[in-house]
Amino acid sequence: MQARTQLAPLTRRRCLAGLAATSLGLRGSPARAARPPRIACLEWTSAEMVISLGIGPVAVADTKGYRDWVAGPALPAGCIDLGSRGEPNLELLLELKPDLIIGAYGYGLDEAPFRRIAPLHTVPFYDGSQAPYRQAEIETLELGLQLGREAEAQRLIQETTATIAHLRTLFSGQTRQPLAVVSRFDDRHVRVYGKGSLFQDVLDRLRLTNAWTAPTDSWGFSILGIEELVAIGKARVISLDPIPPHVKIRIDQSSLWANLPCVKAGNVRTIPPIWPFGGLAAAARFATFVARA
Repeated sequence: MQARTQLAPLTRRRCLAGLAATSLGLRGSPARAARPPRIACLEWTSAEMVISLGIGPVAVADTKGYRDWVAGPALPAGCIDLGSRGEPNLELLLELKPDLIIGAYGYGLDEAPFRRIAPLHTVPFYDGSQAPYRQAEIETLELGLQLGREAEAQRLIQETTATIAHLRTLFSGQTRQPLAVVSRFDDRHVRVYGKGSLFQDVLDRLRLTNAWTAPTDSWGFSILGIEELVAIGKARVISLDPIPPHVKIRIDQSSLWANLPCVKAGNVRTIPPIWPFGGLAAAARFATFVARA
């Protein structure tokens, strides 16, 4: 994530939903049948959510990063890159004439320039008001209401619940060894996910035990020296891709990594990219890959 200050609290969400519905034809209008709303997403969480509701955003900030770090659901062909998530291209946004701009909590962006272009909706994940999974359900419904995709939103919630419930049965009767979920960005540190993270919420629903029980920050993770993973003993480790190639080379050569009990026991599994700060699609994707690991 980038800067952790937030866009101004979105206390006007329901008002904005009405504005979008009445003035832009995003909900309950024949215009929807003619064409989907033109949506620009300032970061990846909102892009994932919009695509999950069956709408391809016309533009997303840092499309390459989305493909590398989020991966699914896939961006539509022709999706335009708005530049950095920390500084989206305002001139390009003006040219695109979106019906709605969507961002998410945590990027420190000034709302005013975006509101001059189109109505702005902020997804308030990780604002402390709800656990991430429950927040994802709430915001999916909110976004579905705003975009005239209420049925799709309800279906996404039900399908995610069913997917996790089904995967939970695969662990039934098995010895459930604790596991830790990590991201590896360099050869001396790891990000480990715990209390307050979307991953923790999913592990709880799978009835799996997180091996990492130490305190985490408001985003649900801790940054550790690799040697601190000795605390989890021989627990399983689920490592998220991508790992930068030059970092992987150094980790493979690292005695710190090689001598960890979990590594020596052969308990490390790498899974495809999942956006740790995503919505229901990320939750289902995580549950699926953990079940396969």
